[in-house]
Amino acid sequence: MAKGGFNAPPPILSDGAKHQSMTTLERALNWRPITPFYYGWLLLAVSALGAFVATTVAGVVFGGIQGLIFGEMGWSRSTVGITAAVGVWLSGLVAPFVGRLTDRYGPRWLMPVGTIVLGVCLYLLGGVNSIWAFFLLAVVARAISQPLLIGVVPRTMAVNFFDRRRNLALALTGIFRPFGSAINIQIITAISVEHGWRAAFRYLGYLSLLVTIPLFILVRRRPEDIGLLPDGDATPRPGANPSGLPAGRSGAGAGDSPAAQWTAKDALRTKAFWLVGFTIILSVTANSGIGFNMVPYIREQAGISIIQAAGVLSLSSFLSLANLVWAHLADKFTPRRCIVGAMASTTGIIVYLFMVNSLWSAYVFGIAWGLFAGGMDVLIAMVVAQYFGRESYGTILGALRPFEALGLGLGLYLGTAAYDLTGSYTVFFAAALVANVLAAALIMMARPPTLPRRGLPAAVDADRSS
Repeated sequence: MAKGGFNAPPPILSDGAKHQSMTTLERALNWRPITPFYYGWLLLAVSALGAFVATTVAGVVFGGIQGLIFGEMGWSRSTVGITAAVGVWLSGLVAPFVGRLTDRYGPRWLMPVGTIVLGVCLYLLGGVNSIWAFFLLAVVARAISQPLLIGVVPRTMAVNFFDRRRNLALALTGIFRPFGSAINIQIITAISVEHGWRAAFRYLGYLSLLVTIPLFILVRRRPEDIGLLPDGDATPRPGANPSGLPAGRSGAGAGDSPAAQWTAKDALRTKAFWLVGFTIILSVTANSGIGFNMVPYIREQAGISIIQAAGVLSLSSFLSLANLVWAHLADKFTPRRCIVGAMASTTGIIVYLFMVNSLWSAYVFGIAWGLFAGGMDVLIAMVVAQYFGRESYGTILGALRPFEALGLGLGLYLGTAAYDLTGSYTVFFAAALVANVLAAALIMMARPPTLPRRGLPAAVDADRSS
């Protein structure tokens, strides 16, 4: 058995016992490699492949390559922006359903659906000539791939497989999207120079279809399903219930009491849930709008080439590696306090954005932006895990996705619309600064909630240290 396995207590069957009772087809479907390390790390690695192909239609990638598209097709900037925005908004409508399916059936059957739909859409995008065909395919690709390959499903899997190292696992899932975006911007730009953006989409469509295979073979729902415990612990932690959930406090990186498992209905009744949701709308609107318009703004303000501006965006995205540092800080100071610190820093960075006028100042901005703004998404996921546990994590995270999708869509559209109306990004960037300040104030009020006693109408938010 792989390292991290254990002699599981009933009703969990060992791999050997399960093997004897399976048919040949069942054995084939349930085969998995025996790894010399905890299986959860392999799942994070394979989910990175799914996130990579999904970022092909992410807003920041469309922002980085929008010049290639509207330069050839003659479309306005706001046309590309509204396409990205509608895809995000639709993903927000899909995510709550995906969250419920993830909690009920697990990610193994959902993630391959994402790569298949995405692969077909990307291939067809390579042949479009109509704005309506481009709009339809890009919207469907984003709406399906985001919750299945980037957001709800892989993060639920990370929370299910990790407890003590939950913040680290979530930080890694947070790295996959910006890291993949940075690589995809360069790949699409490089291919486009020689063969056009259509060929780039087709190649990435083929890759998406290939990624379906390892996702289906390797992904599992929970460690208990394969005879393991969260984090690869050899024995249940003191006070754990039979499923391996520890009975402890619900702080950052800590487990959740078996008697204190949040349902989505309980979570939606708390003040904390709604404060987190409105924090997401404000911060995501500001940050996504700046990220989406970073390349054209820097290119114009600093007088540099599109390749140089794309390089600034890519470097900023690569610095999502700072999420590993945020995970450590979240363990030490709690995710909520880290969000406040990140937002305060981001506000100052937006002020500096108005002063960018050269290549070196553009890189200074890109580095600072990547280090601080890049951690917001994963810190929010950590807060949700800390506050509400893992039993209904997919459903609760899915319920928060519409807030994120609304913010993403607004950011993608408002920035381009503001430029088309005023010929400048100044108004939008000023609004983004104010939005960050308001978001910091809201998250400061979002204290950890206390699970209600069964039978009481609503949860009570605890006024305790966080």
